[in-house]
Amino acid sequence: MQSQNSPKVELKTSKDGSSTLYRPDLDEHYHSIHGAIQESMHVFIRAGLLAHEGNTINILEVGFGTGLNALLTMLHKGNKKVFYQTIERYPLEATIVKSINYPKVLNIPLANEYFKQLHEAPWNKDVQITPTFTIHKEASDLVLFTPQKPYDIVYFDAFGPDKQPELWTPEIFRKISESINAGGILVTYSCKGTVKRAIKATGMKIEKIPGPPGKREMLRATKI
Repeated sequence: MQSQNSPKVELKTSKDGSSTLYRPDLDEHYHSIHGAIQESMHVFIRAGLLAHEGNTINILEVGFGTGLNALLTMLHKGNKKVFYQTIERYPLEATIVKSINYPKVLNIPLANEYFKQLHEAPWNKDVQITPTFTIHKEASDLVLFTPQKPYDIVYFDAFGPDKQPELWTPEIFRKISESINAGGILVTYSCKGTVKRAIKATGMKIEKIPGPPGKREMLRATKI
């Protein structure tokens, strides 16, 4: 699925050798230029997925993008059974997806097959990729999105609050927090003051934790 109004993107290589994309209209990269894979591993996998003790978990991802967070979740979830719902307003063209090098850089068995299946999965329906991983890719705008499940983990990976402030509002975080189970967590790379205040206004407990290379801090919030 590709929107006719999809913005132009350019393939770039981050400092750890892994692919990222650049949107000229926003002057923004999809990932940290210091390392796409290492940022995703630090922010979303170690501080999110691996920090949650549940064995059956529902994950909501804001910003499917290149599929990196979903791929790393599949590869590092261990025995966890995962339902993975992800929102993306502008799905990527197949030609761009084929040029992304995550499977090669990761050099992990099944990475290439999983990456292919994640991107080939139809949009707007549940797709079981393995017995313990089901994905639902929703082609939607976060502002219009209505949560359908109680979530245990939220990967908030939208473009930065300076680029898309409408996605980082108290109203957005309140909508998401109301759909998070008690004890569930939200992780994001941003530690901007406006983001902290917007999340704190929902009643979630926020903590600043060390960020990935190139970023001093990130945020993790817990539903009390």
